Amino acid sequence: LSAILAIVILVRAADSADKVRIGVSNYNLSNLTVGVAQTRDFFKQEGIDAEIIRMNPNVATMALVSGDVDYTTLIGSVIGANLKGAKLKMIACSQDRTPLAFVGRPELKSVKDLKGKTIAVGSYGSTPDIVTRMVVKHFGLDPDSDIKVLALGSDGARLAALKEGVVDVIIVAPPVDFEGQKMGFNILSRAGEIFRFPYNGLGTSIKKIQENPDEVKRVLRALIKANGFIRKNKEGTIQVLVNWAKTKPEFAAAAYDASVGVFSSDGTIPEDGLRIVIENFRKSMNITRQVALNEVSDSNPLREAQRELGIKN
Repeated sequence: LSAILAIVILVRAADSADKVRIGVSNYNLSNLTVGVAQTRDFFKQEGIDAEIIRMNPNVATMALVSGDVDYTTLIGSVIGANLKGAKLKMIACSQDRTPLAFVGRPELKSVKDLKGKTIAVGSYGSTPDIVTRMVVKHFGLDPDSDIKVLALGSDGARLAALKEGVVDVIIVAPPVDFEGQKMGFNILSRAGEIFRFPYNGLGTSIKKIQENPDEVKRVLRALIKANGFIRKNKEGTIQVLVNWAKTKPEFAAAAYDASVGVFSSDGTIPEDGLRIVIENFRKSMNITRQVALNEVSDSNPLREAQRELGIKN
């Protein structure tokens, strides 16, 4: 009888869970926080029935505006759309440094060698595109005139383009950088060793924040728990990379070791890093006015989630 009652309770809990749709660019390490939250039942613990949908960044942003998805991890696209007038805001940071790496042809040894070269990103205006331009500029090149940038979609598609000689360099997240290295390509630079800024996180609509604050808070609680799992449970996280992100075990282990430090312990949005992102958007979009942090982000739901989890910030 007790077993039957337990099943009934579980069924009722599943039926009452809030269904949400979350847009991601890839099922990979960059979006590992939501992958862990889903596969390790952190969403379910918070009464959330999450559907993780792979989408082009531009499509994900439009879907967020229209309400076809509830959240997206593509915070760069969210901030860019916000500055164009979309009523969207960043509400958490799951990775406060980027795991992205520049992987180049064997004859290339440094980012300084990229003058006149073609670099593949996922999509124009996306975070990898912004990071590419920031890193190139850091090494003394002009991102507008010294390089050519092509948008080629997924990390896998970019690696295929590099292998076929379509491009000279790709910017990708682990484990694709390790796959490229195994093929004989060179890792020229890791952006997270140069800059610290919010790379991945969560964005949603202002309408969602205002009309369903409890759901927003529970989604954030699940993501904070997921990052805690990632930071403390190497083997369990590697298993998620293998099963959810379809990563080969040997690459999954290397990706974890190289990237575990980029996952935020509590989801806090780093203010200095957010200013870097905003300034890059201001320059690329020719925005002359100053942009306040709270114009593109809202940390109030996150603070509530942190408080309820006993996190002091």
